[in-house]
Amino acid sequence: MSQFDQVSIVKKANVYFDGKVTSRTVLFADGTKKTLGIMMPGEYEFGTDEKEIMEILAGDLKVLLPGDTEWISISGEGEFTVPAQSKFKLQIATVTDYCCSYVQE
Repeated sequence: MSQFDQVSIVKKANVYFDGKVTSRTVLFADGTKKTLGIMMPGEYEFGTDEKEIMEILAGDLKVLLPGDTEWISISGEGEFTVPAQSKFKLQIATVTDYCCSYVQE
């Protein structure tokens, strides 16, 4: 899906790591939530409350998922899922465009 129709956008940005990672929250009529954002090159660790599906729209990065010992490389487009109540690490090599979907279970 290349666009979202009939949604609400939270005006205030989500800003992390001194502005190196930013996103905007998109709210859907059915109560679901996504964020659209940009990550600048660097190394980051994030914690999750809910299960997340990270869709990489453009970029070059590596991700280390909870419990894994090997990094997953994504160049261009890709996707990975992060379980709820966990942490994951990212190594961002180029400016990365992403969409994060929050899955309520």
